[in-house]
Amino acid sequence: MSEKIQSAAAVLTVTDDTFAELVLRADRPVLVDVWAEWCPPCKAISRTLAELAEEFADRITVAALDADANPATARAYRVLSMPTLLVFRGGEVVASSVGARPKAALREFLERHATP
Repeated sequence: MSEKIQSAAAVLTVTDDTFAELVLRADRPVLVDVWAEWCPPCKAISRTLAELAEEFADRITVAALDADANPATARAYRVLSMPTLLVFRGGEVVASSVGARPKAALREFLERHATP
């Protein structure tokens, strides 16, 4: 996992084993960043999401899932390209985004899906 995500307390790490508990049963929206170590755009977006996770901490949970280490979850949600952002609300995917985006676009994406 990238050092930035590990050092960002605001970003929750999820795995195949913890996904149902931490994402599907969450009582508020969860944005899951599906990434891979070999993916340069994933590293760039993870730094930005770590910053935004702190900004939105009271309204949405930002989580990271390493697709290579957790293939069952990546397959279950048909993640074919990375980075893929999935927003879950009530255990269902309500929005998604594929590819790197600038910080302003990511902030707008979070703003649309965060709890008011």
